[in-house]
Amino acid sequence: MTPEHVTFKGEAGTIAGDRWEGTGRGTVILLHGGAQTRHSWSRSGPRFAEAGWTTYALDARGHGESQWDPAGDYGMDALVGDLVGIVDQVDESPVLIGASMGGMTSLVAEGEHAPLARALVLVDIATRAEPAGVARILDFMRSAPDGFDSLEAVADAISAYNPHRPRPTNLDGLRKNVRQGDDGRWRWHWDPAFLRVGDEPRREAREARLDAAARAIAIPTMLVRGKASDVVSPEGAEHLQALIPHALVREAKAGHMVAGDDNDVFVTQVVDFLDTHLP
Repeated sequence: MTPEHVTFKGEAGTIAGDRWEGTGRGTVILLHGGAQTRHSWSRSGPRFAEAGWTTYALDARGHGESQWDPAGDYGMDALVGDLVGIVDQVDESPVLIGASMGGMTSLVAEGEHAPLARALVLVDIATRAEPAGVARILDFMRSAPDGFDSLEAVADAISAYNPHRPRPTNLDGLRKNVRQGDDGRWRWHWDPAFLRVGDEPRREAREARLDAAARAIAIPTMLVRGKASDVVSPEGAEHLQALIPHALVREAKAGHMVAGDDNDVFVTQVVDFLDTHLP
């Protein structure tokens, strides 16, 4: 199923996306994690459309084909502002499905701007993230400031970060996540200024905001946690459920990249959840 390329107006410029047509169930918006692109949902999008949901996978500002913010603003307020504006442009209350950064954005957007969505699915993200897992992600993002000399080197870096996942034999797919500069080197497909987000408010302040947003969530909510995740622990999932008592918690045989590691189980869990709570 080939998606339609679409664009939305974001607060800092154009937001790029893919759209798969559904059969009338409603709308799903897929939001990727930090330093990823909409192509991380390339297998999930068609599956949700087959289940009836018109599905959008978006590049966050500064990622993929979305425009970079001239001011380098990639903080939570900016991401939430983009999402609220996109929901208004879709002109329909959607299901928000967000991984990592996309999940935090969805949680805060719904918690602070309700009613916004029909349901919320958090993909291996909660209001409490494990510092060691977050540090490992940031180390990976900072590991090649001058880029890579080949796609093979890109594949090596990804395999080192995700050793449980088979190394890709066809490297053409990597071109969606990296861009080649005039110097011939390959760099991740996001604005390096994004890394400055870590210098923003203190961790405690971020967690307090996430907790407050979670307490305000009234719509059907599910957390899909990777059993092997080093970002969301069982205790982190329990903390989220204490904040959102009606939230369901499900697990997949995956690490932090749930949809990439176990897409079939992930989509099945989400579709079952939506069928049950949004008949």
